[in-house]
Amino acid sequence: MRFVQIHFLTSYPAALLNRDDAGLAKRVPFGGATRTRVSSQSLKRHWRTHEGAHSLHMLGEGLSVRSRETFEREIVQRLVVDQGLDLEMVRGATRALLTGLLGESAKAKKTAEGEDAKAKKAGDGGEPVHTGQITVLGAPELSYLRGLVAEVAAGGSTPKMAEEAMLKKLKDKDLAKNLKAIKLGAGLDAALFGRMVTGDILARVDAAIHVAHAFTVHAEEAESDYFTAVDDLLQSGDEDGNSLGAGHVNATELTSGLYYGYVAVDFPLLISNLEGCARKKWQEADKTLASRVLAEFIHLVATVSPGAKLGSTAPHSYAQLILVELGDEQPRTLANAFLRPVRAQNDLLATTYRALSGHLADLDRMYGRTHERRLAAMGDDPSIGQLVETLGLEGTLSLPELAAWLTERVSGARHAVPAGAR
Repeated sequence: MRFVQIHFLTSYPAALLNRDDAGLAKRVPFGGATRTRVSSQSLKRHWRTHEGAHSLHMLGEGLSVRSRETFEREIVQRLVVDQGLDLEMVRGATRALLTGLLGESAKAKKTAEGEDAKAKKAGDGGEPVHTGQITVLGAPELSYLRGLVAEVAAGGSTPKMAEEAMLKKLKDKDLAKNLKAIKLGAGLDAALFGRMVTGDILARVDAAIHVAHAFTVHAEEAESDYFTAVDDLLQSGDEDGNSLGAGHVNATELTSGLYYGYVAVDFPLLISNLEGCARKKWQEADKTLASRVLAEFIHLVATVSPGAKLGSTAPHSYAQLILVELGDEQPRTLANAFLRPVRAQNDLLATTYRALSGHLADLDRMYGRTHERRLAAMGDDPSIGQLVETLGLEGTLSLPELAAWLTERVSGARHAVPAGAR
């Protein structure tokens, strides 16, 4: 089993889940109709940062720090505040470290030197060490890099000497090996969703979990919502003394829809990223952490919503269907089940189930039934029975049962799947 595919359907009423630069709902044309869309970046961020039940934080493996200010806050300030090292020495060594790790253009270096000269003249220890783009670094990597800077800063007599000493240290061939050897050095979420780097020392991490943009199975449904914020102290002359004055008047867009979402997991790559082994040797590696990750992740997909406009729309929804497929062939989305926009007569969900069932039947007829499947779904409509029959299943599972089944399959366990199909 090389790939895990997760398909989900989630309905949201009166929401604005993901906005563009004009404040409108994101959209995508598909099948001759415009659909409302939620970007993969939005989905991944909310799954990655969720706190509470099934959070990635709960797995006990450190997550990444994603910021332009990581080197200043996690290295410079911590060494100055916690260890009492000289600010100028630390910043000099850290800037040299940054150049070695990520590279730095001549223009950027000249600008930084000019800013440092002004800052030092003002007596504040130099310009803060910020990067031009967000960097993704894990706690183990930061701890290792912090130690390098501390060693150099403590042994130099001038900031210039600290910079030169750091640049010399970065030429050590073992440095890159040491960073690569740190298990989950880039952080758990980087192991899942990837990390791109521009330097030669930090390791690039390819995403093991591929997330598609979710979109409505039907044409977009939107309206403009006119709203006011009432000023409680502004009287408008009401005979009863009621406050009717508007302190703010505006309009926003609201949408509703049933969204199809899709996730594909490259399981050998996930093992490689989590355990630090070669991808080709994934079958020999420990799969415990990977199975725990997938068990929690499937709960995140089903229960964690994009968080835009929480206070005014409460967009909290659970998935109405989760379909998991396991197989060795290249993954494929089921989005084409909705290439023709679903037109609901009486029951949008039932009509969507039938469209999904028909598309799966077509795929199986053309390519053969090559996947092992399990389903968790809501509803008692006959369309559920049709979908179950198409999938070749005896019934549906609850979400906890589905997660337990997935855990057993990916961990290589051979004992029976928990009872509970209904």
